[in-house]
Amino acid sequence: MATLHRLKQTPAPRKRILVVEDDLDSVHSMAMLIKMMGHEVQFAINGFAALDVARSFRPDIVILDIGLPDFEGDQIARQLRFEPGLEHTQLIAISGLPEEHLESRALKAGCEEFYRKPIEPAVLEALLSRPPGAEESPQETRKKPPAASG
Repeated sequence: MATLHRLKQTPAPRKRILVVEDDLDSVHSMAMLIKMMGHEVQFAINGFAALDVARSFRPDIVILDIGLPDFEGDQIARQLRFEPGLEHTQLIAISGLPEEHLESRALKAGCEEFYRKPIEPAVLEALLSRPPGAEESPQETRKKPPAASG
């Protein structure tokens, strides 16, 4: 809980966030944290539900787990890009899987960014507080493997 006290006290504009994650503990924790940040949040635990919720909720941002059991996250991202009214929704891919190719797959499918799980609360807050179309991302927190020292 100490981490939550370090979050910014200045509220960002309220956004509609959809979290797509198949792990129930993770999705509930992330949804609770996002709600505490002052945003409206919905969640889905599989690809079918994600598409249905996105159509009705019309999120500003979708945080999308790439490794879902029923759909690959890149398939969902592609479908969201063609969904009327969701073409400009920001897609942020996340994954706890170690495969390096997941980032390029997610970006090719239309996700603007890719992060390894778990996402630190301060990083999540920075992502959600950026204005739409902002290109600056919290690079130091993307959890890429460290460069080999030589």
